[in-house]
Amino acid sequence: MFLLAGASLTAENSFNPTEMIVIPKTEYIIGEDCQTYTAKRTVNEFSIARYETVYSLWYSVMEKAKKLGYKFQNPGQEGSEGKYASSPTEQNSSQPVTMISWYDAIVWCNAYSETSGLTPCYTYKGKVIKDSTNTAPCDLSECNFFADGYRLPTEAEWELAARWHPAKNPGEDNVIASGGEVSYGEEREDGLSGYYWTSENTDRTHKVGTSGTAFEEIAFVAPGSGLCNAAGIFDMTGNVLEYCWDWYSNYDEQEEGKISSGPAYGSKRISRGGSWSEYTLFEYTGDRYSFDPNECYNYMGFRVVQSR
Repeated sequence: MFLLAGASLTAENSFNPTEMIVIPKTEYIIGEDCQTYTAKRTVNEFSIARYETVYSLWYSVMEKAKKLGYKFQNPGQEGSEGKYASSPTEQNSSQPVTMISWYDAIVWCNAYSETSGLTPCYTYKGKVIKDSTNTAPCDLSECNFFADGYRLPTEAEWELAARWHPAKNPGEDNVIASGGEVSYGEEREDGLSGYYWTSENTDRTHKVGTSGTAFEEIAFVAPGSGLCNAAGIFDMTGNVLEYCWDWYSNYDEQEEGKISSGPAYGSKRISRGGSWSEYTLFEYTGDRYSFDPNECYNYMGFRVVQSR
């Protein structure tokens, strides 16, 4: 594998796992050129994490949260091959957290908000959700999209961030994997290997933000040293599949003045972006997955957003 033009090598200590990117208010067609059913979406301005949630950040927040009465179904691990429930290691602390459920992710978002002095977004009957082992309140939870805390992206927010290109309209010539510049069906010399960690070029997770870098197995590769998409966001395609807030359903038309966040009830939650696993081969910006919110695998993770 070779270093593609545009990749920048950075020192490990310059990596900031909490860095956020602002996406402006935009109207676009969700699922355009990827799904049979599409719909118009208007997404308000929001901030999205530049990186998938890394294990070191997950672990730090989780340990603080336990002292505040938070409980987690699953303690997580470093990427696809890390030791379950262990302390972060120097080698793999910037791997994405995996082996957590959707329930764990929303409870962690509340914990991250509270430990950061922000207002948690997820509540049930007015109470902040703090226990991912008690799944019924999580299923019935409400999201306060006007709170300043951290939360999962809606499906519409996630796809907009994946498609975002300042020089183009979202959806324009965008049947691509996030960060690529070639539409589906066109040929490119390096295939997908330069842009995304998928089953075509790897059999495990990697440090966040390293796709597109050249390295030997024994070499040190800094997180954030690879290629990002046009918005400056890393790994929107590949590495790990990412949880979204929405219950899975066909797209409905968005009510004027309402936030598009999927149906109130369902059986499966949306995940997006594809991963290193051969079980998640769909990697284009409009491709969708759905999973039971209890499920957790070593190819599933998440990133956070904030309303603005």
